[in-house]
Amino acid sequence: MLLLTFKSHQWPQLRAQLEPFAGRATLVTMQNGVPFWYVREPPLRSVDPGGAIGRLFSDETVVGSVVHVSGEIVEPGTIRQSGGLRYVFGEPGGGVSTRVTQLVDMFGRAGLTAESDPDVRATIWLKLINNAALNPVSVLRRMTIKQMLSDPQTREQVREMMSETLRVGEAMGIVAGVDLEQRLAYAARLSDVKTSMLQDYELGRSLELDPILGAVIELAARRRVEVPRLRAAYERLRNHDGRRFA
Repeated sequence: MLLLTFKSHQWPQLRAQLEPFAGRATLVTMQNGVPFWYVREPPLRSVDPGGAIGRLFSDETVVGSVVHVSGEIVEPGTIRQSGGLRYVFGEPGGGVSTRVTQLVDMFGRAGLTAESDPDVRATIWLKLINNAALNPVSVLRRMTIKQMLSDPQTREQVREMMSETLRVGEAMGIVAGVDLEQRLAYAARLSDVKTSMLQDYELGRSLELDPILGAVIELAARRRVEVPRLRAAYERLRNHDGRRFA
């Protein structure tokens, strides 16, 4: 099994290293955003242009994952963990398999909180509802999670973007009956941390926009769901190339 902990938008520079494992290993996708296997036909331009990754790795060689952990790279090789130890694993097609059970057991023996999920697609989208709002807004407003959710205007902006992402998931039949106030309360329970996207921005790194925002916008277009706030945030952030913007 290969645990993929790089960010999804880094696939182009790492695909060649992973190609030799096609058909020989199980990939565990532990990234934020929409993974390449989530929608295969047609493949999403935002996460798998031309379907190159999907052709290498079928659902039978993939395990989905949702990571509920926050931290920061203090220096190369040193990570400061600042909240959460929960790892969720599930089959792309649903249900619980032997390999998922093995993963949960291995993580548990390592002292981590792991669980199997018979509907990991829904759980991925639930986290995406938060990420698609909190991550871009944190960069646009230069705020930590606590600051965003404590400021009424910013909290409303976050909520509106969460609502757009939720509507896309509902149109796809992935999630239903989601309480957005509950999702906001879940985020508020986290330590007062910077989102990973804000950390990347401050360090001049490329942002994981397409797997998080781009994919939602692309899927919204397919389902004819209007997402004006997500589009506006994407347009403002897409020109980031390691330099600050006003």
